Order: sequence, then structure tokens, then C-alpha cells
Amino acid sequence: MDPHRAERVSEALREELAEIIEYELSDPRLLGVTVTGVLVTPDLKRAHVTAAVTGGTPDQDRQAIQALEHASHHLRHQLSSRLRLWRVPELHFQLQSDVGPAARVEQLLDRVRKNRKKEPGTAEK
Repeated sequence: MDPHRAERVSEALREELAEIIEYELSDPRLLGVTVTGVLVTPDLKRAHVTAAVTGGTPDQDRQAIQALEHASHHLRHQLSSRLRLWRVPELHFQLQSDVGPAARVEQLLDRVRKNRKKEPGTAEK
């Protein structure tokens, strides 16, 4: 098995889940929810999805995670129709603990740096 497959599947799941949650789910408990990361186990059976809730109280955070757990079957169905995977991993959601603006900016910068390294023809510093 390709050693980088879990990494590629994690990134594909993160992108698709972010789009589905942000634009397609209509649950009001999911307003302000951002998918910040996905870690897939090496056997591709489980995916641990980290989500951040902006401007939420601890009670709203808990409700958002419950809403995501409740929608997990629908999310897996949507993922199966969008991604070419033999089996879509089980989704397990957890709340990100450090959701401050500085942490979010750092995450976005890391993602840009990671994507910049992959692009052919760019000079690395």
C-alpha cells in the first residue's frame, strides 16, 4: 500500500467535509463550524475530524459536535458519491481546543506552505 495514501485521503476528506458542512447542511447548530483537520487511520477505516466553532459558548460547541455526529451517516453518503473510495471511513468528530485567531491564521499559513511545496516549477526557499 502507498504510504502516503492515508495523507491524501485525509486531505480529500477535509476539503469535501468543509464544503458540505459550510454550504450544504442547513442545521442552525452548525453555523460557524469549520473543519480544521482530518486524520485517517492507516487502514482507512476511521477518520478523526477536528472542527472549530467560531464565537461559540461551550454549550454551542457541544451542540455543534452532536449535530455533526448526528449527520455523520449523511456526510458519509455524500462523501461516497464524491470521492472514489472503496470504503468511506467512519467519521468521529472532536472539538479543536485552540481556536483563537492566531491559531487559525497559523493553520491557514501552514496549509498554503504545504500546497506551495507540491506545485511543480516553484522555487523553495
